[in-house]
Amino acid sequence: MDLLRIATAGSVDDGKSTLIGRLLYDSKAIFVDQMQAIERASRQRGDATLDLALLTDGLRAEREQGITIDVAYRYFATPRRKFVIADTPGHIQYTRNMVTGASTAELAIVLIDARRGVLTQSRRHGYLASLLQIPHIVVAVNKMDLVGFDQAVYAAIVANYTAFAAGLALENLHFIPISALQGDNVVEESLRMRWYDGPSLLHYLETVEIGVGRNLTDFRFPVQLAVRPNQDFRGYAGQVASGSIAAGDEVAILPSGLTSRVCSILASGEPAPAASLGDSVVITLEHELDISRGDMIVRKGQLPVVTDRLECTLCWLSEEVLVPSREYLLQHTTHQMRARILCIHHRVDVDTLTHEEAATLTLNEIGQVQIQTARLLFYDPYTANRATGSFILIDPYSHNTVAAGMILASTPPVAAAPARQTSTTANRPRSTNVTWEGETLSRQTREVHNGHLAAVLWLTGLSGAGKSTVARLVEQRLFDLGCQTFYLDGDNVRHGLNGDLGFSAADRKENIRRVAEVARLAFMHGQLAICAFISPFQADRDLARLLIPQGRFLEIYVRCSAEECARRDPKGLYARARRGEIAEFTGISSPYEPPLAPEMVLDTERTAPEEAVSQVLEELVRRRIVKLPMG
Repeated sequence: MDLLRIATAGSVDDGKSTLIGRLLYDSKAIFVDQMQAIERASRQRGDATLDLALLTDGLRAEREQGITIDVAYRYFATPRRKFVIADTPGHIQYTRNMVTGASTAELAIVLIDARRGVLTQSRRHGYLASLLQIPHIVVAVNKMDLVGFDQAVYAAIVANYTAFAAGLALENLHFIPISALQGDNVVEESLRMRWYDGPSLLHYLETVEIGVGRNLTDFRFPVQLAVRPNQDFRGYAGQVASGSIAAGDEVAILPSGLTSRVCSILASGEPAPAASLGDSVVITLEHELDISRGDMIVRKGQLPVVTDRLECTLCWLSEEVLVPSREYLLQHTTHQMRARILCIHHRVDVDTLTHEEAATLTLNEIGQVQIQTARLLFYDPYTANRATGSFILIDPYSHNTVAAGMILASTPPVAAAPARQTSTTANRPRSTNVTWEGETLSRQTREVHNGHLAAVLWLTGLSGAGKSTVARLVEQRLFDLGCQTFYLDGDNVRHGLNGDLGFSAADRKENIRRVAEVARLAFMHGQLAICAFISPFQADRDLARLLIPQGRFLEIYVRCSAEECARRDPKGLYARARRGEIAEFTGISSPYEPPLAPEMVLDTERTAPEEAVSQVLEELVRRRIVKLPMG
């Protein structure tokens, strides 16, 4: 059976512990001695009925106060699946514990008290779940028995939370009305809420698809220990963070960049033909190389990003405020190094999801920051790989964990980093003596009026790959659906806006910067901005991504080989470049960096334009950015 890791979240007294107790009780997952202990504790507290919350509230302070303080893990199984549930605290001062419990979860249950509706903590936990890229979110509207199982109360909460979640780009959001105390819709379907035609909570947990958030492609093996029991054996122990590897595969070692081949794989001391995500193994290589804890073994040709400057989302977990000038220890996989925060771009208001100017972060606050590391760090963006895209910051004096971070992208080094960055996104030039004029109509207001969310679709690929063809057809399909679109094409912007730019590396960078700023303005006006640009450099595309909220920027790699692009040669550019008539032509005399972790890959050598367009529309619908008409 497969294993589903679940995190619960919600405000104080929403019934998280009672819900977990009900799941354990009704699924017959409680031992006799546990039941006896709970019955005893319930009597001592003077409870007339069995208090199922005591199954997870294990600390004496928790039982005395009737609250959850620490993260409690409970294990149970049904004939269909095994489960690990993390019961996390609802108090705001314990938000850090919720981050801990949810960091490895594939599904989060956000509880809402039907009497109180959507509270700040409900929004905060939903936002944290989206930041942590938890693939499935279940909003359990609890205590329906205390509102008379009223469908209108449930519908109002669903509408309220759906409106809030629209700005989070949650992929799979599901609502279930329950009574954890009485068991309605927890394990068995409720006879008192016949108006609800969905599954019970346990049935949903048993049948929901899992594994969608795991990276099974990119092999990442952070080395924990070099194993040398004798002169005849040298191996490297660790746990596979993502992907898979087999004996005979070519690998690269970071940070040295040296390459070798896997000689053997040992699991529990026994030879194994391969290792995959989650396996703890010892790997031996054909060559004797200097590899130690903190190094990473990856598959050759699937290299992560290597940098010493990061753009990150940071959840501050300490009562001591963030000090930008202070050094912290950054723990990334098995690698620990010194680091400092160069600047704070913004702090997030979890109620409105707006960005606020900030000079520091305090307990439970979330912001976007730029971090400088003392040594090179090798990572994948968090959206592509949760294992190698996350880290923690540690106070070097108290050794307390002070922050958890998700890596967005790397930033090219600059001559002198500003002491404080007040822009809402990446480093961007700004004229002096100007003030940003706020919009009369907010993006959210425009999105409701338009009937779809705003987003930026960034199509990148070689000249002739089919970017413009696909982009124009996508815009036509979206227009036919009644969507507000804004189309930007590489050639068109060079007729006016960017007519003063050439094709040097610096001019290409400025070209993409200007286009990204225009796309951002279109996004802020609630439009679907469709950008078709070669945009050959990953760093430039990353900076464009940073201008747009997480989940609303779709990097679409229009993949086509240079040979096929040259064969098509729709504008005769490849032939002219080969004759030397066009300097610095991408794919001939200038490099192209394929996307590291695009949201989509369209293989136009094997896929017709109409099929590629359908794939893009399906992805937009899957992400709930647009809706297809009924019927």
